[in-house]
Amino acid sequence: MESKGLNPDGTIAREGALDRITPAFAPVVAAARKEIAGRFGDGRLHGAYLYGSIPRGTAVPGVSDLDLLLVLHAEPTTGDRADAGAAEAVLDGEFDAIDGAGILLVGADAALAEAERYDLGFFISCLCTPLTGEDLAARLPAQYPTSLLARETNGDLALVLPRWRTRLRDAATDADRRALCRRAARRLVRSGFTLVMPRWGGWTSDLEAQAELFAGHYPQRAAQMRLAAAAARRPTPDKAVIRTLVEDLGPWLAAEYTAAHGTKADRPAP
Repeated sequence: MESKGLNPDGTIAREGALDRITPAFAPVVAAARKEIAGRFGDGRLHGAYLYGSIPRGTAVPGVSDLDLLLVLHAEPTTGDRADAGAAEAVLDGEFDAIDGAGILLVGADAALAEAERYDLGFFISCLCTPLTGEDLAARLPAQYPTSLLARETNGDLALVLPRWRTRLRDAATDADRRALCRRAARRLVRSGFTLVMPRWGGWTSDLEAQAELFAGHYPQRAAQMRLAAAAARRPTPDKAVIRTLVEDLGPWLAAEYTAAHGTKADRPAP
């Protein structure tokens, strides 16, 4: 891999830009901007960001999601979440180019909190593309591909495994199992990559590239990680595949991660 996603000074470069959005998704982004302004243009919105494959310019029509982060001046309320859900429904229903719209909400204080500098702060400054409002990246620290970043982004994998097992046990439909498969597979590939990220010395959000970088360091688990990357792209309801991810790859990866980088720092109680 030629590019390691770094600036000349060795910091992680912001991976997306508005000018990378392909024509197939330009109307979706324009509609998202309009929806956000219509629903949050009463002074609640601090800033809106795109993230994922659309601002990276790698989105596939009919396959990729529209992913948005809204930073609000205050902590999100039930009403804010209802407005975000309504916007998701409008965008998902209007555009066949996307396989769903997802809007995350966070308060500005939380985004700038000391405890979030290498997790949510990293997400905003490196993985999010400003769409409207103030860009908080100017107020966040530069990021490097270090063990600290690895620990604070994915060092809590062990905590989510019991929830995945419960969801698998309780999944009643193929749609439920596909949703779990997608969530677990994406998280496992990202965690596998950040496990080896400090040794590689760079950043990528491409799931296939992440899986291959992991495979170079852990060939004995390469097949499972490639399976996870494929399931992240095309989730399956196959219980055997999901069990492989949740009950085999997941626990091993969580233990290896803790041994290599430690566990994520505790967060203050809300």
